[in-house]
Amino acid sequence: MRAARRKLVVAGAGLGLAGLATRLSRGWARAPAQPPAGASGEAGKPPHPEEEVTPAEDLMREHGVLKRILLVYDEAVHRLEAGQDVPPKPLADAARIVRDFIEDYHGKLEEDYLFPRFKKANKLVDLVDVLLEQHRAGRRLTDITLRLATPQAVKSPDDRRQLAEALRLFIRMFNPHEAREDTVLFPAFREIVSPHEYSALGEDFERREHQLFGASGFEEIVDRVAGIEKHFGIYDLAQFTARK
Repeated sequence: MRAARRKLVVAGAGLGLAGLATRLSRGWARAPAQPPAGASGEAGKPPHPEEEVTPAEDLMREHGVLKRILLVYDEAVHRLEAGQDVPPKPLADAARIVRDFIEDYHGKLEEDYLFPRFKKANKLVDLVDVLLEQHRAGRRLTDITLRLATPQAVKSPDDRRQLAEALRLFIRMFNPHEAREDTVLFPAFREIVSPHEYSALGEDFERREHQLFGASGFEEIVDRVAGIEKHFGIYDLAQFTARK
């Protein structure tokens, strides 16, 4: 089940997102805890199924991946502007995760399943239009990042400036983008679909993820992000603890 394989908590930003997702899930029926392996229910009934991850919670966990990429981008911008070394391969890998996981998968879920339903319900249409335009703008910035995250480009002053600007614009746009989705769009989504449709969408999301990334796709993406963070020296969460 999806909930079982997604017990991994996204470090840093993921903690806050998981908490918000829990609040969003209040009021919905929750499956009882799973009995130990081999245990049976009353009167020989099979064990209770594990709790499913709701569509909103699923999307918000994926936002945790994006938040960690934004932290990588922020570190890259700092290094580019300070004349410091920037590892091009890990930066390119981060941009490929944005393209494959965030834009072509996560963003497409929103565009295919959420945005049309909001427009049909005539709810938050202005917000949806802005979010969609930002998806398109993000893809253009990712194109630039993929083109310039190379050993040759990071040695060129002009290319470094262009790369830093593309990363900076991406960060500035997607910090409020994902925050507005988490606090406005996703909570409102449950108001425009039935409980049955909402639950069925969770299965649709899982099916598409498995098709694109395999059964352990989310965990593998998180592992890739952690490896990139280590290359940039920002993996250790304790280093961000305020000391004053």
